[in-house]
Amino acid sequence: MSDVHDDSLPAVPEEPLQNPGLPAHTWRPTDVDPKAEQRAERQVAALFTMSMLSAVLFVVAYFAIGPDDTFAGFGAMNLALGMTLTLTLLGIGVGLIQWARKLMGDHEIVEMRHPARSPDEDREVTLTGLSTGTEESGIARRPLIRNTLLGSLGVLGVPLTVPLWDLATGSKDVDQLYHTLWGATDDGSGPKMRIARDTIGTPIQAGDLEIGDLVNCVPHGFYDPERYGLRPGDVEGHNLQVEKSKAALILLRMEPGDIKPAKGRENWDINGIVAYSKICTHVGCPISLNERTTHHLLCPCHQSTFDLADAGHVIFGPAGRPLPQLQLEVDDEGYLVAAGDFEEPVGPSFWERDYVER
Repeated sequence: MSDVHDDSLPAVPEEPLQNPGLPAHTWRPTDVDPKAEQRAERQVAALFTMSMLSAVLFVVAYFAIGPDDTFAGFGAMNLALGMTLTLTLLGIGVGLIQWARKLMGDHEIVEMRHPARSPDEDREVTLTGLSTGTEESGIARRPLIRNTLLGSLGVLGVPLTVPLWDLATGSKDVDQLYHTLWGATDDGSGPKMRIARDTIGTPIQAGDLEIGDLVNCVPHGFYDPERYGLRPGDVEGHNLQVEKSKAALILLRMEPGDIKPAKGRENWDINGIVAYSKICTHVGCPISLNERTTHHLLCPCHQSTFDLADAGHVIFGPAGRPLPQLQLEVDDEGYLVAAGDFEEPVGPSFWERDYVER
């Protein structure tokens, strides 16, 4: 093939185009007016100080406001925590922007493209430029801004770590993890808790389920607390949400001969109906993906798989222990009831619980 030269194409210049020039530099008020410079410095420091104060208010709100308190129809705690954390981050962000726009060095720079690896001379120039940039930022000669920035960044860690208080060992709330509403009448204060369909609250009889049926369930006490002698407030507001998060249940009916009961649990099912916690023992995701023919239950979050025909044991995935099982009975009217509470805490493992393999 012969080389063909197309005179219609523009020639590629061997040298970079000449710099067309930049308009005359416009100095900022803070560059020429010392009072404007001082005013801008105080503004930046005030924003960093606001960030620190907001972080402190976050901590105050966390401990001072109750979970059931409201403000203008909203949860007061969530509102206060959200607002104070927003102001904490906003103060740092806006303060940095104002510092850069008003006080840091302001120069127009034109830089030609160069090979991917810079020559050693260019690297030295870059390091010199970084040093110059540090000097022009004024961080060394503006201690007010530097100290308030460091203070705001340091205090920022407080709102981020305070919620870990809820994970503290020995917390009075840890005991709640051992009990659910299924055991609310274990002391004989009322009839045993019926098992009800989730969202509609109707109690379930053993004959309502066919082979292969899987039903999401909750304690009937959510819908009829007086029947079980529950105190006012036990199933309202914050307490209701806590109890729902622990008591979610799954009923599955299979052929009775398919069940391999754990030792001591030979009579925990009713005609092939078994009940397990709906909360995955890995990180607490709700699970209900049922493989009908194998009786395997899959968690959609991390694919932990439990065998409901074999005491809820883990057959795949990261979960470290079986699903807690609930013993079933039938009351005088033929409804399924919980014989008592779970024998172990539901949900993910934590440091104050023990698990004994069955």
